[in-house]
Amino acid sequence: MLLDAVTQVELFVNVFVTVYALAILVYILTTWVRVPWSLRPVERFFYDVCDPYLRLWRRVIPSFGPIDLSPMIGIVALFAVDRIVIAVLERLH
Repeated sequence: MLLDAVTQVELFVNVFVTVYALAILVYILTTWVRVPWSLRPVERFFYDVCDPYLRLWRRVIPSFGPIDLSPMIGIVALFAVDRIVIAVLERLH
C-alpha cells in the first residue's frame, strides 16, 4: 500500500511540474504576441497563475535590461525541485 502511495505522489509531482512549466511557456508566448480580444481571459488566467511565481525570481535575479531571465530560472528550479522530491520519495521504496 505504501509503495502505491509513494508512486502516486511521484506521479503527481512530476505531472504538476510539467504542466506548470508548460503554463509558464504559454504565459511567455502570450506576453510576446498580441492575443485577440476573445482570448484576453485566457491571457489573464496565465498571468494570474504564473506571475506570482516568476516575481519571486525577478526579485532575486538582477535585471539584464529588456531580457527577463526569470521564466528560464523558474522552470529550471521547478525541475530541480521535482528531481529532489522524487529522489527523497525513492528512498521510501
